[in-house]
Amino acid sequence: MRILPALAAAIVIAAPAAAQTGKPAPILTTPEAKDAWTHAVPEVARVTHVDLNLDVDFASRTLAGVATLDVLAAAGAKEIVLDVDDLDVIAVTCPKGKPLPFTVGPRDKELGSALTVQLEGNKRILIRYKTRPGASALQWLAPELTAGKRKPYLFSQGQPINNRSWIPTQDSPGIRQTWSATLTVPAGFVAVMSGDRLDGEKGQAAPDGKRSFRFRMDKPVPPYLVAMAVGDLAFKATGKRSGVWTEPSMLDAAAHEVGDVEKMIDAAQALYGPYRWGRYDMLVLPPSFPYGGMENPTLTFLTPTIITGDRSNTDVVAHELAHSWSGNLVTNATWSDSWLNEGFTTYFENRIMEAVYGKERAAMYADLDWDGLQRDIKDAGGSDAATTRLHGDPGATFGQLDYFKGSTFLRTIEAAVGRAKWDAYLRAYFDRHAFQPQTTAGFLADLRANLIKGDKALEAKLELDRWAYQPGLPGNAVHVTSATLAAVDAKLAAFNAGGPAAAVQPTGWATQQWLRFLNGLPRQQAPARLAELDATLGLSASNNAYVRSAWAELAIANRYEPALPGIEEFVKRVGRGLLIYPIYKDLMAQGDWGKPIARRFYESARAGYHPNAAAGVAKIVGAE
Repeated sequence: MRILPALAAAIVIAAPAAAQTGKPAPILTTPEAKDAWTHAVPEVARVTHVDLNLDVDFASRTLAGVATLDVLAAAGAKEIVLDVDDLDVIAVTCPKGKPLPFTVGPRDKELGSALTVQLEGNKRILIRYKTRPGASALQWLAPELTAGKRKPYLFSQGQPINNRSWIPTQDSPGIRQTWSATLTVPAGFVAVMSGDRLDGEKGQAAPDGKRSFRFRMDKPVPPYLVAMAVGDLAFKATGKRSGVWTEPSMLDAAAHEVGDVEKMIDAAQALYGPYRWGRYDMLVLPPSFPYGGMENPTLTFLTPTIITGDRSNTDVVAHELAHSWSGNLVTNATWSDSWLNEGFTTYFENRIMEAVYGKERAAMYADLDWDGLQRDIKDAGGSDAATTRLHGDPGATFGQLDYFKGSTFLRTIEAAVGRAKWDAYLRAYFDRHAFQPQTTAGFLADLRANLIKGDKALEAKLELDRWAYQPGLPGNAVHVTSATLAAVDAKLAAFNAGGPAAAVQPTGWATQQWLRFLNGLPRQQAPARLAELDATLGLSASNNAYVRSAWAELAIANRYEPALPGIEEFVKRVGRGLLIYPIYKDLMAQGDWGKPIARRFYESARAGYHPNAAAGVAKIVGAE
């Protein structure tokens, strides 16, 4: 990729060297790499390092302190433009304390504001600021919303552009930055972050009986990967380089569920090269965490909904681990190309699962993803819908198509060229582009240069441009089928033909088998049939959140009111978007019957949702 001449001498550096020497990672300046979701002008002046010194105040639900930014500016640059969202910027100074002029622009509902600072020749600036209680990246949980019920809890969720609500920086995935931080917290609390811990598990004594915790990330990362949590946290090792943090009451169950993580790390390294981040720890959060997982380096965030006691949902762990290569190591330069993170990672996740658990289990996950792929294309409006394209406007790709269509694209390339050749290519790809941003155009160019190498027949067979830029699913798409799920299909067919629910016999089923069965049931069922299913299979009482969500969708499709109390309890307790958004959407689709129920559920549940999830549900139910 072309680097703008003004900064070329400073930032045209091989990325692995950048990580080792502390020099800045490159930025991309081709037209498709321009990020519409940032106010920053990185070709003029960019942030290369952020140092945070923040005090955590649960009473006011704010963070306050100083962010010190290292700036790399082009010759003659007079100002730097940062991203902020609803931050109270108190002062900006140079390292010697001299005030620097700054302005905070008008707030855009989606992008926040531009913070423009006059540099006056400085290469480092200090910003004193305070967050607001409604910061979009932060969720402040009351004690009753935690597992222990004794202490409040705080966590952040930065992806895609929420970190600008607590860190004044250039919040774009294409502007990679190193960072360091000191968090000062009340006595009795533990802070964790997505970087190396410098003070052990207990931190250091601070004034007024508080504790301070220091962290460092010396590898350039996209800003959305700076993450933290503060709460009543304990740690348990799961291996020589891994462990799990969570509330004490959840610790043993969480450690058991993710107990295969060392095997996964070994499998991932054998496939695509060394794990470059040091430790791989995990944080299992309270149920309000809005995602299945978040791939924050050195500290993956995980939803507690994966804890079912049978490790059947460890694909989530494999997915977040795979992001250590696809996403964290090589990152989409803009959110128009998020499939480069999620599609790659879903494919890589499946390869890890195959290496650890065998081909059939991996086939089960892939087959279920194919179901999701077909469902998303249909729900998007069919194969001609623009939102079924991989590359498009940021955030426009429908449902989970970034994941499902993206991974199917890569699996199709594997089938065409052979696994050995494909694996060698991917391993070299991660090395070539390590610690750098990437675009769809850049990936396709790399494929053509290093895999296709002028082979016109292979180029025609792969249909690269159609996969990347056109809607729908190309005809060469590879569908992996599962014998395990085929057996479920047989039981499903028997039930749909009028057989008894007792004949289903789901004892020992993994989550994926449950989903194949429940999602395969016709949406129209008699009340007596629904009652039979619930009573026989224990759907309303299941401790598996995936089962509860799928059952809720079926019940809502039939306006089955006996299920409503259980559904309400579920959406009040769980904040994971994947599991609750379909419930609210299905209720709204039921018109006069379902809309008031959806809005009632939201009103009773929203206080326990992360701001991202609350905004998502509000949009669904029309309560924005």
